[in-house]
Amino acid sequence: MPFALVLLGLAVFAQGTSEFMLSGLVPDIARDLGVSVPAAGALTSAFAVGMVVGAPLMAGLGRRWSRRGALLAFLLAFLAVHVAGALTDSFAVLLATRVVGALANAGFLAVALVTAAAMVPPDAKGRATSMLLGGVTLACVVGVPAGALLGQWWGWRAAFWAVVLLSVPAVVAVARSVPGGAADTAPGPLRGELRSLRGPRLQVTLLMGALVNGATFCTFTYLAPLTTEVAGLDGRWVPGVLALFGAGSLAGVSLGGRFADRRPGPVLVAGGAALCAGWGLFALGAGEPVLLLALVLVQGALSFGVGSTLISQALYAAPGAPTLAGGFATAAFNVGAALGPWLGGMAIGAGFGYRSPLWVSAGLVAAALATAALSLPARAAAVAPGQARPGPRDA
Repeated sequence: MPFALVLLGLAVFAQGTSEFMLSGLVPDIARDLGVSVPAAGALTSAFAVGMVVGAPLMAGLGRRWSRRGALLAFLLAFLAVHVAGALTDSFAVLLATRVVGALANAGFLAVALVTAAAMVPPDAKGRATSMLLGGVTLACVVGVPAGALLGQWWGWRAAFWAVVLLSVPAVVAVARSVPGGAADTAPGPLRGELRSLRGPRLQVTLLMGALVNGATFCTFTYLAPLTTEVAGLDGRWVPGVLALFGAGSLAGVSLGGRFADRRPGPVLVAGGAALCAGWGLFALGAGEPVLLLALVLVQGALSFGVGSTLISQALYAAPGAPTLAGGFATAAFNVGAALGPWLGGMAIGAGFGYRSPLWVSAGLVAAALATAALSLPARAAAVAPGQARPGPRDA
């Protein structure tokens, strides 16, 4: 794998830290800005909505620039809005900065996915994707717990300043490691890429990705109150719980990347079934601290193992859309990231308690498995006799 992928992962780490760190800061933001916990949780949904809208739009815009130019523009915009977020006293302004920051993050990730796939052989997209997403999981392991600790020591704004500081070396790394000539711009007309996105295999993969990621974020957003209010642990445990989830996520991405190119079917079927059952068991046993800690680790691994495999399969399913495939994969996964916290907040607001997001997560993964099963006839009919599927044989 090219070393440039590691450097792209550094930038993704900075942005992933920003996206996920609110899970440990939601109660503090709610108290400081005078809003409810579900309202503060909507900051995660707002970021995800910006990712959904921004991913295809920014990917289309990025076709006009060199990949290095696009990556740098998106990363600098991301840095600027975090300065604004750290300085504001208004919840509305903070909400707006999350949306704008998400637009920049969406554009960066969409271009980075395509850039990563172009750096490796055609049959190694899963490994390239997993290496890039390693930055996201590292954000869970290191960035998110560190953000929670900064929030406890110096307030939630310190976490935003930390993201600004992380973004500076990422800018330098992208400027030095990614080619910037006109030859790396996207070939062909935009309309041709859009036509390539109509296949049923891609549409089903994107829908499954949205549902699985929705389940992940539904629970992840409310891990802090689950830890303190349900399991009865002290608030000082929250960074450790977030680190456990991140450690599991890193393991899941690493293992998923090993099999995503060769045997994605077993990963998705077995991993999806285990993920669904795990959310249900988590809901039943969340009041037991030891079980909570164990399941946070396991569910982190399963969530990101299945999720990263679905991302790589989206890239395989749209070989005719080299630029927009990453954008639409990013958008679909962030539909889930917006839907999950919103559904979890609705369940909490309806009086079902902090365990309810876990049941919502189980239902979302069950819906993803049902979608896969119901789509098999249509996907088989879409492949002409003797025509090879675009990707691994058992995808």
